[in-house]
Amino acid sequence: MFKRISAMVLAGLTAMSLAACGDAGSGGSGGSGGSGGSGGGDAITMGFAQVGAESGWRTANTKSVQDAAKSAGVTLKFSDAQQKQENQIKAIRSYIQQRVDVIAFSPVVESGWDTVLKEAKDANIPVILTDRAVDSADTSLYKTFLGSDFVEEGRKAGQWLVEEYQDGSETVNIVELQGTTGSAPANDRKAGFQEIIQADPKFKIIASQTGDFTRAKGKEVMEAFLKAHPDIDVLYAHNDDMGLGAIEAIEGAGKVPGQDIKIITVDAVRDGMQALADGKINFIVECSPLLGPQLMDLAKKVVAGQQVPARVVTEETTFTQEQAKQVLSTRQY
Repeated sequence: MFKRISAMVLAGLTAMSLAACGDAGSGGSGGSGGSGGSGGGDAITMGFAQVGAESGWRTANTKSVQDAAKSAGVTLKFSDAQQKQENQIKAIRSYIQQRVDVIAFSPVVESGWDTVLKEAKDANIPVILTDRAVDSADTSLYKTFLGSDFVEEGRKAGQWLVEEYQDGSETVNIVELQGTTGSAPANDRKAGFQEIIQADPKFKIIASQTGDFTRAKGKEVMEAFLKAHPDIDVLYAHNDDMGLGAIEAIEGAGKVPGQDIKIITVDAVRDGMQALADGKINFIVECSPLLGPQLMDLAKKVVAGQQVPARVVTEETTFTQEQAKQVLSTRQY
């Protein structure tokens, strides 16, 4: 597969039209299409196993990968795992059988990847982790991990909360909507948040449950929180979509989101930013889904046998209500 590299590098980047955002079955083609095997001509073929389409963030992430693949002249084979690890493993094995040049995927959960990653390594197919990490002790099973620092995101959320209540001494009752159980962002955003707030005993997490990163589940769990705990002061949601679902539940209970219950979320997708600008969310920690261009650059380098950093962290910020108002019109997702 390395015989095509020189010709590929000389070919450079090709500007192409935007890919349609959609999900294909496991092993099916999406984005720039392509037939089975390693694609025609000198183009790199990438097998990309996506988590699913559980949120606005994930939809934007998928589109970024598909668009960037077309622009870079990379043949993309795309699969939607529908948030099931077994589907991702099946897709990765399909990509190995098709002898793609590189495999990229965003792991549904952190554990349980060593066997399939070793199969890719034995087949001399490099693997790139995107958005989420794995907990394998053998870091030689993948070339690099491109994504956010989820622990730092949790810290940023906690720091805003500490500053918001720095002049008070009364107990602050917090409920937490976690992401998918066992996933890197859920584990790390929880850990980073707790690291910051645990220094002050007035902050109490009185309930914490997964909302699976979805709006519907966020609403369902928040409804249960509100029935069990009438004295909630703060909601910390691991993504915007769960926070938006929770807002529906809060309003349905006759409370005012952003006032009666302060809300902190992570992602900064357009719907979340609109809710922030409207005052229904109080603070958002950004987690950019636009990883496509960086992913294609890393893919070309690893296929060419070049050294790449073991960890590539995306640059991100945070938003208050006023900041959201200023940038909302220019948001790309």
